[in-house]
Amino acid sequence: MGLRGWDPAAVIGAAGRVRSGGRGRAAVPGPAHVGSGEGDRTGEAERRRPRPGRLRRTLLAALVTGAVVVPLSAAVRPRIPAPAPAALAPLSVATLTTTYRANRADAAEASRMAAAHGDRGRAAKDRALASPGRDLLAFDGRGTGRVTEVFGDLATARRIAVLVPGSDTTLDTFDRLRTGAQTLHRAVGGSTAVIAWLGYDTPRTLSTGALTTTGAERAAPLLERFVGELRGALGPAARISLLCHSYGTVVCARAASADVQDVVLLGSPGTGLDSVADLHTRARVWAGRGTGDWIADVPHLRADLFGTTVGFGTDPVSPDFGARVFAAGDGGHSDYFAPASVCLADLARIVLGRTSEVPRA
Repeated sequence: MGLRGWDPAAVIGAAGRVRSGGRGRAAVPGPAHVGSGEGDRTGEAERRRPRPGRLRRTLLAALVTGAVVVPLSAAVRPRIPAPAPAALAPLSVATLTTTYRANRADAAEASRMAAAHGDRGRAAKDRALASPGRDLLAFDGRGTGRVTEVFGDLATARRIAVLVPGSDTTLDTFDRLRTGAQTLHRAVGGSTAVIAWLGYDTPRTLSTGALTTTGAERAAPLLERFVGELRGALGPAARISLLCHSYGTVVCARAASADVQDVVLLGSPGTGLDSVADLHTRARVWAGRGTGDWIADVPHLRADLFGTTVGFGTDPVSPDFGARVFAAGDGGHSDYFAPASVCLADLARIVLGRTSEVPRA
């Protein structure tokens, strides 16, 4: 079917059911009608003024447009050869050194293969990961890549923060996640380890995957398994926090039943769940959003469209969701781990267990 003359708003209306903010389902309202008589004299001014209902419909139309149109024109990423991940012994304090060494060797081999394939950019990324001193708990250089890197001494850490990234995080863009992990580690210091966990295939921002929970449902068991391995290796006394950004919050919402003390939702588009109770977790659930974050303009709706649920529902910083909303400063969508920022200071307090010192928003 061609797309010429296609009207996303009309498709939404035909789709029928739209759920808003966890408060049930409501039909998408139709266009507003301009009155007559006295109201006509101000009609033009009213038409120029943005209306909340119209804005929400426009945003939802744009969201559905992205879900349907963008994938048709998205470029397919070429396959990049790399060795299969190393066969490793179960994670434990005793096996950390050999695990790090094996994954660095894998990264070095992946660099050679990428260079032979003609992808010098990927070869350089792999080569950097193979450098002495890079502590990799996991590495897979195939496709968009997966890597898990540790900052600090995991063998002696009493507190562990696991950073879970959102859309467009790949091996090629891993340095952004790594920088955030390094910055947080400098803020918490001491006997705390920070882990940058790129353990799933993140969706592309301009794709259907970034608008549905499908990828998160595949990723959540991987995150739960990883947390279970950490807990088994470090024992019950270790304090584990999940710090989840953007689409990563959708993943963490489905993995929150793992044995962790805190789950932090940063710059969340929604989790696909209506409230903290739906996370089925004993952990404290926090939510923060910078005042400059564009994610605030994303409509917190869920639409049943052609058998697929598009959107993520209740805003995690709203009272309806029930999270502990904390002050995240005035940063934008990529600024939650910015050095010396309000949000970084609050994240450090949460990771260190100084939760009474975290200011509420």
